[in-house]
Amino acid sequence: MSLKQKIKELQKKREEVFSGGGEKAVEKQAAMGKMTARARILELLDKDSFQEYDLFVEHEARDFNMDKKTLHGDGVIIGIGKIYGAPVCIYAQDFTVAGGSLGLMHSRKITKIMDHAMKMRVPLIGINDSGGARVQEGVNSLAGYGEIFFRNTLASGVIPQISVILGPCAGGAVYSPALTDFVFVVDNISKMFITGPEVIKTVLGEEISMEALGGAKVHCETTGNAHFFSESETECFDQIKKLITYIPWNNTKKAKPFPTKKPKKDYKIESIVPGDPKQPYDIINVIRAITDNSEFFEIQELWAKNIVIGFGRMNGETVGFVANQPLVLAGVLDVDSSDKAARFIRYCDAFNIPIVTLVDLPGYLPGIDQEHAGVIRHGAKILYAYSEATVPKITVILRKAYGGGYIAMNSRHLHADFVFAWPGAEIAVMGPEGAANIIFRREISGAENPEEMRKLKIKEYKDKFANPYVAAAKGYVDSVIEPKETRNFILQSIEVSSDKVAERPKKKHGIPPF
Repeated sequence: MSLKQKIKELQKKREEVFSGGGEKAVEKQAAMGKMTARARILELLDKDSFQEYDLFVEHEARDFNMDKKTLHGDGVIIGIGKIYGAPVCIYAQDFTVAGGSLGLMHSRKITKIMDHAMKMRVPLIGINDSGGARVQEGVNSLAGYGEIFFRNTLASGVIPQISVILGPCAGGAVYSPALTDFVFVVDNISKMFITGPEVIKTVLGEEISMEALGGAKVHCETTGNAHFFSESETECFDQIKKLITYIPWNNTKKAKPFPTKKPKKDYKIESIVPGDPKQPYDIINVIRAITDNSEFFEIQELWAKNIVIGFGRMNGETVGFVANQPLVLAGVLDVDSSDKAARFIRYCDAFNIPIVTLVDLPGYLPGIDQEHAGVIRHGAKILYAYSEATVPKITVILRKAYGGGYIAMNSRHLHADFVFAWPGAEIAVMGPEGAANIIFRREISGAENPEEMRKLKIKEYKDKFANPYVAAAKGYVDSVIEPKETRNFILQSIEVSSDKVAERPKKKHGIPPF
């Protein structure tokens, strides 16, 4: 056979594999509003940058007539490509081939590209679209999942890991995305659950739709398992590309710098925060008032809305923001918001991203529901994350900072590098009203006019504690600043902390309150 004939043979074999599960399976995929695995990869990556590996891998199963089945690529595509000119490793499960089910060779292809990503220290993107474990391969399928989970854990904090759910992701398969850094879902397409509707109906006798059980909105709004929600696959890929611009390629680097741009004049920081501590406002407007070009890329915006996390840029460099949201529950910390913030803090710390914390909260959320949900354990996670972090940590107290919430939100006592406060900041054990009722209980109850006495004592407490100068006098606040000075103070703090060295005791690892 001549070289020309061999090339033709190669081209023919490629065409067969590129057909996936065949024309009917591809049409069925399209009818569900889903792209094919290969189309997804090509849509996400830079044009002509994808290089595929293990194109001709086939399964080795022989039971249940599997020896008579040809599964092109064993239902998964792997390879390398580029996003904005920088390399990434990627895999995409092909639902048109045996429902994208995971068998031994399927898992080996995935672990191969995972190992490659770790070796080359580049981001890993996994597109999940699978019916789950391949039943015909028995324990080999389970072994495959275990190998993937192990590598997810090893890669954690070393390279960015991004999971994209573009179809079903069921049973054990859900734990790989759960171990990664960011999970993207698409409305009416993404489904994640441990046990499907059929099993629930059989065991519990309850009817429940797949969407209600584990659809995209459920995981963005209720469970917190997903970080980004979109209406279409194209929008999802645009979100991934945007995220990629904010994060470094591995834990030895910093995110790529961008040209510096001043905040937009539309965001006047002096007029955003009301003087009345009980009046709400949108903390995102404060963030936009200090970031380059007033841009902010929020993460998990639909879950635990009482805290805001995400990326912005200051002086062209990526900065992670953690901020209480007064619009929701007055910005209190609770079970979910503590989890949300703590995980993000640890991500920023692992990937050399400075953390800016904006504080305005009355403390932790009280109540029997929170106590029984484990607010002590969950609330401790944010304390642990801030204390453990060694990246530059800058805090600005805007208004209220009461009780344990004051300590938890990156206070000086958790070794924040710089703590600033606005002139109207109130730093105390609790709010003036509650404190006056406790401290001056006898004076108030014994007064001729208890309500008038109560007002006087509230004012007395406010004058003594509800200001930033008591904390500043003790060195807990580095400087009381005007709102308009916020951006400059943060910029200088990040700059002077750029070569920060923070020693921690030598140990195998800490034991967070998981």
